[in-house]
Amino acid sequence: MTNEKEQTKDCGDKNCPNHGTVSVRGRSFTGTVISDKMNKTVTIEWARKRLIPKYERFEKRRSRIKAHNPDCIKAKVGDTVLVKETRPLSKTKNFVILEIKNESN
Repeated sequence: MTNEKEQTKDCGDKNCPNHGTVSVRGRSFTGTVISDKMNKTVTIEWARKRLIPKYERFEKRRSRIKAHNPDCIKAKVGDTVLVKETRPLSKTKNFVILEIKNESN
């Protein structure tokens, strides 16, 4: 979880779900941060299984999205995060990080 001290400080980001004006709605996912090289943006990935009816077996697939990473949350590579859908923030960003579930070392 994020520190209480970090969450209470005002980050000044207008797209922050805690301190800004952006509203969250729609789909929510829990995934792992696999890239944080962009400015205030992270790439999140989670695995899912898809049934192949012909062979009656499952195959592994991955879903990846880009999400807004506010200054008050600062998720890093390896963190498990909760993301929720919001209005389009850029061409590819439609999600925002709400909280960090498990932190990596």
